[in-house]
Amino acid sequence: MNLRQIEVFRAVMLAGSVTDAARLLHVSQPGISRMLGHIELQLGLKLFERGRSKLRPTPEAQALYAEVESVYRGVQRIEERARDLQTGGGLPLRILASPSTALEIVPRAVSALAARFPTARIYMETQLVREMVGQLARNEADIAVSTLPIDHALLVGEEVGSWSMACVFRSDHPFAKKKSVSLRDVRGEPLIAFSPDTPQGRLLEAQEASSPRESSARIEVRSGQVACALAACGAGVAVVDELTARAWNRKELCFRPLRGGPVHPVYVVRHANLPQSAMAQAFVACVKTAFKAARTPAG
Repeated sequence: MNLRQIEVFRAVMLAGSVTDAARLLHVSQPGISRMLGHIELQLGLKLFERGRSKLRPTPEAQALYAEVESVYRGVQRIEERARDLQTGGGLPLRILASPSTALEIVPRAVSALAARFPTARIYMETQLVREMVGQLARNEADIAVSTLPIDHALLVGEEVGSWSMACVFRSDHPFAKKKSVSLRDVRGEPLIAFSPDTPQGRLLEAQEASSPRESSARIEVRSGQVACALAACGAGVAVVDELTARAWNRKELCFRPLRGGPVHPVYVVRHANLPQSAMAQAFVACVKTAFKAARTPAG
């Protein structure tokens, strides 16, 4: 029996007559009669005793109906599963994010995604690039948002936004009167510096190499959030990524764009050989939208 035959047989069993079964299925009565005859001929079984207005199911029909109901419930479960997948409830989405993108950009994207897929299960964690590579390659995560390019044979990236440098300082600092700050300005201030292997550290190191002078750095850090906290307390000024500067929204701290500083792309990265789910594709769109929304004037 194919699915259409199962549907007709079940309708007749439920309705008790050809007329009512035809009404239930929105088809013609002769069509139902022909289908029943074909089913009985195909199975070699008499399924109903015909009366004037009713069909009485035989014991064989009753036994067959029990199996048909089991199949029908299975079809219903398939339909329910498909509806779950449409709303994001069928599959989890495992997201990795570079620390600076996890402060505002990715949370904005996840919030928008959760509103669109209300039954979705979303897992998010911050991770360094070297850890992202391993988790994506082993299929332990579905997608990552990285502030650095990732070069790996099993992974593919797509540019979704960008970030540049900013100077952060206590809100009563004279820099608050400027629209932007240059590296020359920064070098004249007590500096909260970054380790040489960070993007901020490499930028300042290159500046020192091009114009040697005694460093004004008194404190060294590896975290943009720590640099912002120190600057807010008046420990000096710092050059951090603008994603962190924008997200560190407190009255004690101000930031200004670093004039002439480099601009770096932000990527979403995934496994090259695994197709994306609809929810993962929607997340990428949400990340792009979050970057556009974050481009507000410095304050």
